[in-house]
Order: sequence, then structure tokens, then C-alpha cells
Amino acid sequence: MMRRFLQVWVLSLWLMALAATGWSQVRHEIAFPDIPGYKTLKCDFHMHTVFSDGTVWPTVRVDEAYRTGLDAIAISDHIEYQPHKDDVPTNFNRSYELAVGRARELGIILIRAAEITRDTPPGHFNAIFLKDINPLAKPDLVEAISAACEQGAFVFWNHQAWKGEELGRWMDIHTELYEKKLLHGMEVANGPTYYPTAHKWCLEKGLTMVGNSDIHQPDLLTQNTAAEHRTITLVFVTERSEDGIREALRAGRTAVWCAEFMIGKPEWLQALLEASVDIAPPHLRSKTSVWTNVTNKSAVDIVLRRVGQIGPAELTLKAGTTTLVRINAPDTSKPLELQYEVTNFLVEPGKGLTVTYTIPAP
Repeated sequence: MMRRFLQVWVLSLWLMALAATGWSQVRHEIAFPDIPGYKTLKCDFHMHTVFSDGTVWPTVRVDEAYRTGLDAIAISDHIEYQPHKDDVPTNFNRSYELAVGRARELGIILIRAAEITRDTPPGHFNAIFLKDINPLAKPDLVEAISAACEQGAFVFWNHQAWKGEELGRWMDIHTELYEKKLLHGMEVANGPTYYPTAHKWCLEKGLTMVGNSDIHQPDLLTQNTAAEHRTITLVFVTERSEDGIREALRAGRTAVWCAEFMIGKPEWLQALLEASVDIAPPHLRSKTSVWTNVTNKSAVDIVLRRVGQIGPAELTLKAGTTTLVRINAPDTSKPLELQYEVTNFLVEPGKGLTVTYTIPAP
């Protein structure tokens, strides 16, 4: 008994000393570079806590975000689905209120959000940048989303085909939301799942592409890597702030990292690729070959398939590494044009980004 008392006493003294002198927490950055004119923020706009059907306290989501290198998150607990209500009182704003102080301490941008939940079809919708979630608790879907938009919310359709393409079809109610400018984006990826139909609709209708974890359980990752990571949205902002994120989402400046893929509009994937890949001047030449180092500064593997005549037929630039590449050509005294498709940078379903690199003449 005395030994146990001494252990508790020593632990208490240690905790008091820690509180008096400060504390530290390790953050593992996600290596995505800024692009010309914009900062690249790593964001997750869809996650849950015990205040709906998640299993963690709201502050845990903030700690996870900091540890794994995120810049901004939105805790989007369900409004209509409250399975823990016998133990956790229904209070739509409470998860944000509990987490916002911790977010300020850690420098995480926390966005007030909610998931408007209906049967599929028509589906689930996230509203972010809210001021008060309570007005969204309405039985009519259009009225609920309208109440969100009256607060300046950005609304996106979640996991469109999670119950199959037939139940995830575009319906009259989606047309109504779209035509009334109440629908601004879609999840082209949710968790590890990519939704090509949502990707196609975003391109056709000018909707913003987002991808999110929709995490319910604790995040056990120490860091996000190419081999294992949560699905996130890269948002290209003019300033690191909630307003900056809102403006960028409205303008459609996003790319989505899901599994081994980057998904987005060609202009943003092109900018991200150019900022990520550095080709050094050749350090060795022969009459028919040149040797050069190619560096991938991003967190995603970059998978290249040759569509021209010169260069390796296939090439994978592993995340955060430099690859020595030998390029064979009939005459290396002339500029060499390398034409590739980046097969895992999806500019539309089934189509990778095309890119041309030029190795200058000596």
C-alpha cells in the first residue's frame, strides 16, 4: 500500500512540474509543397466523435490531426443520428466547443460543421463553416441545407455511391439543390474508397472535389505516409485561415489524396506535380545515354508510364526520395523530350495527367 502511495505521489509531482514548465508534442508533417501563388493546406472535413456515432472525445480528433500533420479539420457529427444519446446528451454545437480550445493551442484550424443525414437516396451532406448547428435540425432536407447556406456554409455530398451506384444516382432533389446553389462540392473519395461517378459529376457540373477520412474510431497512425494514410483534401489557399480555406473551396482549388491516387482538376494536379518533382541537370552523358537524378518532394508516390519515344517505359518516383534515371536516346547532343502519363494523378476517371519534361542539350 505504501509503495502504491509513493508511486502516485511521485507521478503527481511529475505532472505538476510538467504543467509548470510546459509540455511538448511531436508532429509528423505531410510533405506536400506549396504551389505558385498558394499555400498547400492538408485538411479533413469529415469525422465523428461520441457526440454522434464516433468513439472518441472531440479533443482527441484535434490531437490526432496535430500528430499526423493536418492543418485543418471539421468535426461533422450527425444531426439526426445520435446513438450515444443515453450517455452523451444531444448538443449539436458541443463537440466544436469542447475541441476549439485545444485546436487553438496546437495551431489547428477547427471548422464548425455537421452532417445532415438522410436515407440513401438522397444521401448524407456535410455543411462546414457554420456559426450555429441548431437551425439545421429540420425534417425537410432542402430547408436544412438552406439553413446552413444562410450561415455562409459550404455544402458537399458525402460518399455518393457507398450503397451502390443505383442508390447513389443523381435525382431531382440533387438538381434542385444544385440549381439553387445549395450544393457546392462532392466527396470523390471517402475513407479508402474512390468514387469515379462523383469525380465525373464534379468535372461536368463545376463542383469542388473533396476527400475525407469519415473516421469514427481512434486514429492509431503516428504519421501519414504513402504506404498508409488517411484520405485528405489538399486546399490551395492564399492565406492560412478559415476564411482562406472557405475562399479556396468556393473557387475549387483542391486535390484529393486517397490510397495511391491524387484526384483533381488538371490545373491543380499539374501545379502540384511541378512543385513536387525536381529533375537535376544530367551529371553524365554518353552519345546515346544521359544520367540524371529525379527527386520527388511530395508524400505520394508518382507513377509514370511513357507515352512518347524516349525514357524508361515505366518509372515510379517514391515519396520523399531521389531516383537515378538513365535515359537512352539516339542522339544526346540535342534536347530530349520525355512524354509521360502520371497514371495515379487522375484528372478524370481512368485518365492520368499527361506531362512533358525536357532535358536540355549540353
